Amino acid sequence: MTAADAIDLYAELQAPGINVWIDGGWGVDALLGSQTRPHKDLEIAIEERDLSRLTAALKARGYREVIRHSQWNFELSDDRGRQVEVHSFVLAPDGNVEKGIMYPTGSLTGTGTISGRAVRCVSPEWMVKFHSGYDLKEKDFRDVSALCEKFGIELPRGYVQFKNSS
Repeated sequence: MTAADAIDLYAELQAPGINVWIDGGWGVDALLGSQTRPHKDLEIAIEERDLSRLTAALKARGYREVIRHSQWNFELSDDRGRQVEVHSFVLAPDGNVEKGIMYPTGSLTGTGTISGRAVRCVSPEWMVKFHSGYDLKEKDFRDVSALCEKFGIELPRGYVQFKNSS
């Protein structure tokens, strides 16, 4: 998923009023303001009420569902191998997520840039927190270290093993 692909999809989805937040690797790079590594997919967070418009827009571009992890999380791909992973949720009237992928209060407040275009994304603090609780890789260390350095966030304890070996 190139930067041009990511920003093109983001712009197309935003145009009809679908609120999309960039998550995952592209979310990290958006917060950092530049692409730091290749990305196999574009991870997005979206309100459940917009899912039918999202899937219609992606199907019109040749995407089809390839994996369904749950009602709230699925992946689509096109014939060129570009992938979109969707994380959906329902917002309560008070703005908190009440069901679906549980984005904590304040986590969907980030802004960043992809190819110079402003995008909504997961906040830096939550992006760091979301990069824990699983089998960590070197790329996670690089992503999290860069976010911590740029935004003055303490490096999580789980990453000390990488810091000591570099």
